[in-house]
Amino acid sequence: MALEEKSNVIAQPADNAKIKKLWTIAGYLFVLTVIEFIFAYVLPRGVLLYTIFVTLTLVKAFYIVGEFMHLKYEVKVLIWSIVIPSIFVVWLVIALIYEGGAIFNVR
Repeated sequence: MALEEKSNVIAQPADNAKIKKLWTIAGYLFVLTVIEFIFAYVLPRGVLLYTIFVTLTLVKAFYIVGEFMHLKYEVKVLIWSIVIPSIFVVWLVIALIYEGGAIFNVR
């Protein structure tokens, strides 16, 4: 292919509704992140802080997966086929961490 050949690329006009939605989503994620930072500096380390962090992180993760990965617009069976194994993987990681820490009590 020579450099002189013209391509048939056609630029689409900007879709302002989609752009506004992306900025709105970015704003929500930014606000949730700011809230996490505020809690990190205000609350003492402990179960409450870690619970808040995990909860806000899950909210952000579900929002990102739902909007940016378009899972929110899929059929419910596909959503459940992703969510249920994810729950078991999280349970597995928690169980492995707990059992891994218990080995120090044996010695």
